[in-house]
Amino acid sequence: MTERNNWLITETRFHPAALHHKETVFTIGNGYLGTRGTFEEGYPGDRPATFVHGLFDAAPLVNTELVNAPNWLPFVPVINGERFRMDRGTLLSYRRELHLRNGLLKRTVCWRSPAGHTVELRIERFASLADRHLLAIRCRIIPLDFDGILELRAGLDGHALNPECFHWHLEDQGACGEHTVYLHMRTRHSGIALCEACHLTVSGGEEMNWTHLDCDAAPAIVASLKVRAGEPVSADKLVSLVTSREAGDVVSTALSLLEGARTRGYDGLLQASTEAWAQEWDVCDITIEGDDQADQALRYNLFQLLIAAPRHDDRASIPAKALSGFGYRGHVFWDTEIFMLPFFTFMRPELARNMLMYRYHTLPGARRKAQEQGYAGAMFAWESADTGDETTPRFVPGPNGQLVRIWTGDIEHHITADVAYAIVQYWQATGDDAFMRDYGAEIVLDTARFWGSRVEWNQARAQYEINDVIGPDEYHEHVNNNAFTNRMAQWNLENALDILAWLRLTCPDKAAELETRLELTEEQLSHWRRIIGNLYIPRHNATSLLEQFDGFFALGDINLADYEPRTVSMQALLGIEGVQQYQVLKQPDVLMLLYLLREEYDIAALRENWAYYAPRTDITYGSSLGPAIHALLAARLGEVDQAYHYFMHAARTDLDDTRGNAADGIHAATAGGLWQAVVFGFAGLRMKGNGYTLAPHLPPHWRKLAFTFYHRGKRAYVSLPDDETQG
Repeated sequence: MTERNNWLITETRFHPAALHHKETVFTIGNGYLGTRGTFEEGYPGDRPATFVHGLFDAAPLVNTELVNAPNWLPFVPVINGERFRMDRGTLLSYRRELHLRNGLLKRTVCWRSPAGHTVELRIERFASLADRHLLAIRCRIIPLDFDGILELRAGLDGHALNPECFHWHLEDQGACGEHTVYLHMRTRHSGIALCEACHLTVSGGEEMNWTHLDCDAAPAIVASLKVRAGEPVSADKLVSLVTSREAGDVVSTALSLLEGARTRGYDGLLQASTEAWAQEWDVCDITIEGDDQADQALRYNLFQLLIAAPRHDDRASIPAKALSGFGYRGHVFWDTEIFMLPFFTFMRPELARNMLMYRYHTLPGARRKAQEQGYAGAMFAWESADTGDETTPRFVPGPNGQLVRIWTGDIEHHITADVAYAIVQYWQATGDDAFMRDYGAEIVLDTARFWGSRVEWNQARAQYEINDVIGPDEYHEHVNNNAFTNRMAQWNLENALDILAWLRLTCPDKAAELETRLELTEEQLSHWRRIIGNLYIPRHNATSLLEQFDGFFALGDINLADYEPRTVSMQALLGIEGVQQYQVLKQPDVLMLLYLLREEYDIAALRENWAYYAPRTDITYGSSLGPAIHALLAARLGEVDQAYHYFMHAARTDLDDTRGNAADGIHAATAGGLWQAVVFGFAGLRMKGNGYTLAPHLPPHWRKLAFTFYHRGKRAYVSLPDDETQG
């Protein structure tokens, strides 16, 4: 594989059975929207979807979901009366390429119609990184063995469905001249307006005629022309998409943007987008020499993060499935702050800031959740959408059709500390004092208020406890004193006191304002100090081995090798109740704590806990969040072969559909975890005050690992072996 091919994701044979998986893999986007890799002409059973940041609407069972926007892709060639479709006729050759360097998706097809007419089609599309509202398709068609009539239908389809719901009401549609149509719709509950407009130009052929199709919620432009064998025809479809989240009059705005795009043309738009991508990769690329598979897979995962990050919107964040699928309905989890955000914090801090601002704007929802459950302060939702209110469904259908109670929205409370952790990490890495002063401090202080009200005093132990929670390992519900939750809550309180002291010193007016508004009395602060000094953290006697939660060591032990070979999780094998009786983990829990607070736990403590918990983690079939973190920790321990095994398992999650669920969307947390595994694991990057150190443990076949990052506004370049590393 050449260096150039490491920037390509290629499919050389079309497999209908992998249709939905490949739709996810070939997702394109620009930080405003993401479009799944469905075919422009459609295919039976496909799942076309375009997701726009912040475009939520109420939905049954799942509370609210990211809405599938009207499909901007429809482009259908009709050859001598026969519609091009890959499920009919004969597919003589096929190739699809995603160009990671500039986000261009290309497809080349040689197709013979049922009547025997052969054409070559070259179709490409992109979402402009230079202008978030613009999208484009180019189609080049060569009739190979016939003269005849070619009809090109380019339109917009407002019949866009979510899995169980249709969210749109048609407001208006129409045409503006021969070459342009538009579609104006509004979400049924949230009332968000959207307009898409498209323009079609065609070159080549003879005797061209233009008409419109005015189907309900599906306007289209139709060009009909005569073609001759061997003579190509080229068509460009330019599209604008605008919502009322950015513009008042969405129709006039969309048409104006489309007119500007038309004057620049397809080539001009592609050039601008390519230049924007070049600037992006100049900062964000990581190069692995000596391992083409790892190099390509890592770059692909970083591409998926970059196209999902909100660039012009601080009221949106990256959902668990990015903007690539219907999984988790576009909801935001701890995946964003703990797994994805570090990549942006150190590579694109302005985008990290946007995502943290999303948490600031959703503080009212977090406060409502705390109040509803009888607590003070801010308690962040396990699944969050546009308002920050809890959107985790309380019940979901089980494998046998029965309803299964979902407890994560009620008691997986560690996310509140996880958000605070991400804010402090961002502040320490960037030195963005203005953010901390104006926004971050309020979140850290109000989440501390929540923990101050959440703890319980155990008189017998003479310590504070946090009971009835779910830790990161979701195989065990309703546990007491989860070590991760308790220590992160304690950490949240410690940092709240430190930040308040910093505020009092650097901005006393802001400190006074927050103390008054959040009722941060000396009695409250003293209460926090007592919790910090007396919060119970379960451990094994006087060793460094932490007990995951009260009673974990008393559960039945299990040898995961006894259950191999298998293709399902241990929860699926043992049942929801059964798995809770054993020492088996869905994903790192204690080990996740030791990673996040890595400055507090030495290598001996990590080794002792790794030896106990790693063999008990259902790493292959549990959570996709686990393998990258295991890779990182194994690298820290010098277990390089094991680290590489975990890393490649994570790296191929979506490209190879190793978990069988890539059809639901990209595993965005895995993508972020891979960056951390390389930078903090294999390279061993550690921040030290205003500088950094490296403790590399590279796989022996990696000839070179090179990346850049930002620390406190300064760009550093790392090349390992370290003879080229520069601060």
